[in-house]
Amino acid sequence: MKDNKLKNIILLQLIVIIYTVNSIIAKFATGAKPLSLGFFAFYAAEVAVLGVYAICWQQMIKRFDLSIAYANRSMAILWTALWSVVIFHESLSVKQIIGIVLVVIGTVTVNIQTDKKTQSEEDKA
Repeated sequence: MKDNKLKNIILLQLIVIIYTVNSIIAKFATGAKPLSLGFFAFYAAEVAVLGVYAICWQQMIKRFDLSIAYANRSMAILWTALWSVVIFHESLSVKQIIGIVLVVIGTVTVNIQTDKKTQSEEDKA
């Protein structure tokens, strides 16, 4: 059961990554000339990515309590920051890094506590 839970969390993070790809496309769209073919292509790509994300997200929230799913969705902050550094060569401030670390710690804590709760319920059964 624990392996399945980890697999679902990894899958949930992949879906969150799909969601953050939208911000990459949006950033590229800002460089396109307004109302050009590139402009419309980027925005069409955004809609497509958001559509894929919406379908995947709906499937994942069947597997998790909504509060757990949304706690994991907060990891979008980490992925977006990673893309900004790797793809756009932006820098992060110390405050931003501390904030990201706090979000990661919070998300891991929620996942661990949920795992302990599930294990306790299984032990009682």
